[in-house]
Amino acid sequence: MTDPGIRPKAPRSKIYLESRYRKLLRGLPQTIFYCPVCKGDRRRREGCTNCEGFGKLTKESVQELIGRRALPAFSARTGNFHGAGREDIDVLMLGNGRPFVYEVIGPRCFDVDLEVLRKEIVERAGGSIELAPFKTVDKSRVVFWKQSQFDKVYRAEVQVQGTVADFTAARSFSGMIVQRTPQRVAHRRADLDRERQVQVLSLLELDSDRVELRVLCQHGTYVKEWISSDDGRTTPSLSSLLGAPCKCVVLDVEDVMTDDLPGPRLPQKQKMPSEAG
Repeated sequence: MTDPGIRPKAPRSKIYLESRYRKLLRGLPQTIFYCPVCKGDRRRREGCTNCEGFGKLTKESVQELIGRRALPAFSARTGNFHGAGREDIDVLMLGNGRPFVYEVIGPRCFDVDLEVLRKEIVERAGGSIELAPFKTVDKSRVVFWKQSQFDKVYRAEVQVQGTVADFTAARSFSGMIVQRTPQRVAHRRADLDRERQVQVLSLLELDSDRVELRVLCQHGTYVKEWISSDDGRTTPSLSSLLGAPCKCVVLDVEDVMTDDLPGPRLPQKQKMPSEAG
């Protein structure tokens, strides 16, 4: 039973800002990259040899570049970043950018010019990110971006270790692949086989041992492992299609193919009669 002399705390107000970010700097994570040893805890990070007491493994993140200007503008202390998926730390996010919602928690100032804020964030970021204009939305947009799945177009520079007799099979590939959980994430992901659709859009020879690849992938595809085969854990792979070991040396997301954008799409998987309903 609640003590009548104690008033429950009123729920804090929240503001949700939707935009898209382009990430133009490699080594910049989407969200705060906390040290895996001390987890960024203020007490545990003291003396942590893994991060040297810093609490995280990178100085900046897209989340921090936005929050450092947005939170003071709204006179708020904390905020949350909600992205429509994420790219690896060494991968650029180009094209129209990746959709996200930045949640401002407990704002005390509501009279904020969103365009001025956007320009200030981009200017202070020093060319590492660009932002589409902000718009205020409700919480349902967080759920929408978290639950929606979109095809993605990637550009990769690939090192080919060996002689390729014929590029035809790789250039024309469009179909289903099977990926076992990659070795690099097996320590934190369930060890499963996953089916994903992949379509090669173009494959251009840059020199004797390097090609440029553009590929359309289903949500959740591990592109680096599709290129290398990950010691046979992905089949078929670019390596198997070319008949030579391959390694991804540069990877960019060219676009997240949200419903409002023109561009290529993977064919929708047809449901079996027993699945319809």
